[in-house]
Amino acid sequence: MSLTLGEKLRQAREERGTSISEVAEQTRISALYIESIERDDYRTLPGGIFNKGFVKSFARAVGVDEQEALQDYARLAANQDNRIVDEPKTYRPQVLTDERHDSSSKATTVIFAGVILALMVAGILTALRYIEPVSTQPAATNTAVNANADSIANITLPNTNTAASPPGAVSMNDLKVEFRALKTRVSLVSTTDGIRQSGDVTPDTPRILQPKKSLRLSYAKAQVRNVQLLINDKTIALPTENPNRNVIEFEINDENLKQIWESGQISRAAAAAPR
Repeated sequence: MSLTLGEKLRQAREERGTSISEVAEQTRISALYIESIERDDYRTLPGGIFNKGFVKSFARAVGVDEQEALQDYARLAANQDNRIVDEPKTYRPQVLTDERHDSSSKATTVIFAGVILALMVAGILTALRYIEPVSTQPAATNTAVNANADSIANITLPNTNTAASPPGAVSMNDLKVEFRALKTRVSLVSTTDGIRQSGDVTPDTPRILQPKKSLRLSYAKAQVRNVQLLINDKTIALPTENPNRNVIEFEINDENLKQIWESGQISRAAAAAPR
């Protein structure tokens, strides 16, 4: 027996280890609405275009195909007759979806960019005030500096970077992991040294991670051709199959980092690491 829309969304959420409150925070949808959608009970929702927006945002957050979810919703609405309100109610919904939030987000982005630009200009002007006195120092000072240049150049400084890796090698001490979305946004769950973070990665905003002990990444299996992983700017091949789950999940740690770096791909052992 095939799963209903609510059962699909709940199963995808639980497989990602994401709570209802986390989905509500990420999508800006009321937790009450999230629970109602998982029960396939839309009587408490505003109806109409708002219901579709909630279903689409929920599906995106848990890695379910958005168009497939909307098709399931349309079939459910047709089968349940009057149980799902086809037109929006007269009152405003409690929470706006991403589509309604786009205009305010753009305005916020423009304001934030203006503040950043103003701070950068102020910083440049401050730096110029410090640089100008140096350029007007007497020529005698420059002569003295040049006279001692050769002796200073011959001084060997002690090597204080005891944790540096040899050329061609990589270690957890200097690790930089970059996760990219190639075409469309990807919902990613990352656990860096035990600290869990979830959210969307877009083609314009890759996620940069710098673990010191371990890093676990998890995303929907449907996104395998839409993601890319780089370790210290080197492209690493990602797993494409996980027969037992609907997500791709793997771990990078001190034990398997050397093998991943040398082979250029995530090993089966890393992808099969226990939760």
